[in-house]
Amino acid sequence: MSRKSFTVAEADALIPALVEVFKQVNAHRRTIRELAGKLEVLELLWGSALREPDHPDHAEFNAHREGIDRSLRGIQTAVERGILDRGMRFPAGGVEEGLVDFPSTYEGRWVFLCWKLGERHLAHWHEIDTGFAGRRKITEAQRRVMGTDNPDAIGDLDPDE
Repeated sequence: MSRKSFTVAEADALIPALVEVFKQVNAHRRTIRELAGKLEVLELLWGSALREPDHPDHAEFNAHREGIDRSLRGIQTAVERGILDRGMRFPAGGVEEGLVDFPSTYEGRWVFLCWKLGERHLAHWHEIDTGFAGRRKITEAQRRVMGTDNPDAIGDLDPDE
């Protein structure tokens, strides 16, 4: 299965949407941390008795757990709709570090355009096997041609798919 090949301009145009996705993800992560802290206090106070339906704090315990589940689903939805469904991907640690890779083509091979939360424009790329540590600056010449090769002529981004 071939994938979409992003040009630098296409990737740049998606940065405002990515910023919004990460705002949503970070808001959900804050909620999870807050609720997990409350659960920890309840569990320290009551231990396993808290899980008993007739315990006075059982409803609060369940409400916090449900809130965490809702926030986890919120993260999953934001990531799927805002990033994965659009053809982008996360490298290892991408959600936590605010990293997104855009599949692209360059000189007849697949590469990744690489963006990190806080960067105003797309300015880096790397080979598919080097990751963030292999990031290189995009030159003006590369900016004009990246993503313009026919991805069907190159083949699959991941030969294991």
